[in-house]
Amino acid sequence: MSTVSVKTAHEFKVADALYRRRRIVNTVSLLLACAAALFGLFFLGWILWTLIAKGIGGINWALFTQNTPPPMQEGGLMNAFFGSAVMCVIAILIGTPLGIAAGTWLAEYGHARKFGTVVRFVNDILLSAPSIVLGLFVYTLVVMQTGGNFSALAGAISLAFIVLPVVVRTTDEMLRLVPAQMREAALSLGVPQWKVIVQVLYRSASAGIVTGVLLALARISGETAPLLFTAFGNQYWNSNVFQPMASVPVVMNQFAGSPYESWQVLAWAGALVLTVFVLLISLVARAIVLRNRISHD
Repeated sequence: MSTVSVKTAHEFKVADALYRRRRIVNTVSLLLACAAALFGLFFLGWILWTLIAKGIGGINWALFTQNTPPPMQEGGLMNAFFGSAVMCVIAILIGTPLGIAAGTWLAEYGHARKFGTVVRFVNDILLSAPSIVLGLFVYTLVVMQTGGNFSALAGAISLAFIVLPVVVRTTDEMLRLVPAQMREAALSLGVPQWKVIVQVLYRSASAGIVTGVLLALARISGETAPLLFTAFGNQYWNSNVFQPMASVPVVMNQFAGSPYESWQVLAWAGALVLTVFVLLISLVARAIVLRNRISHD
């Protein structure tokens, strides 16, 4: 009897020591996680504060109504805002249908094939490829083939190569999350496969697909490297997509390092507007996801 009691006391002591050690490890891990989060938030707040402090002075009506000025003169970024909007819209119009189609094929037809696995792997590589490499590729593919003619269309094509893998990945993941019972129920009623995809799967995955498109838009809106090789830039107003066109990231790249104070103010103001735009897109994407989650609940 005494041996049993001694053994039980020893087991309690070991269990108590193990419990205390786990609590210490849990507390230390939690503190390290909080410290890492605060570290990241500190630098994020620092960046936002710098943007606001240096960019708010350049926010005025002229910023949106005047073209980029010559050195040591006042002006705005109207042509750059217009150029960025045109190239982003064209890139979305090119990349979204192709991305949705490719993602649908991967989710519905290519998931059990080796070729589908290869396509998914290549898409992941394209997703992580440096944007300057894509810009150089489009420069060789489009600009050099047209006699070295930089154009907004070439810039939009380079941005579309960035949009495409994001939309493909998002569409693929969202369609694979749709329960198999929904497919089987529709097919058991004699509905054709294409109609099941369009009327059942796309409706169920629409919130996720739209979110992916918005995130792709947020990503390409700040890209500079591809546009340096393709759209190049233009100090004047231009609405011809077959000619060089200004864009906010390229203007920021040119003006931020210039010795002229007026150009530096415009660069910081453009950075602030671009940051607010990306923030709004991210909030809209989160709102769409949250609304879809609430409706399903």
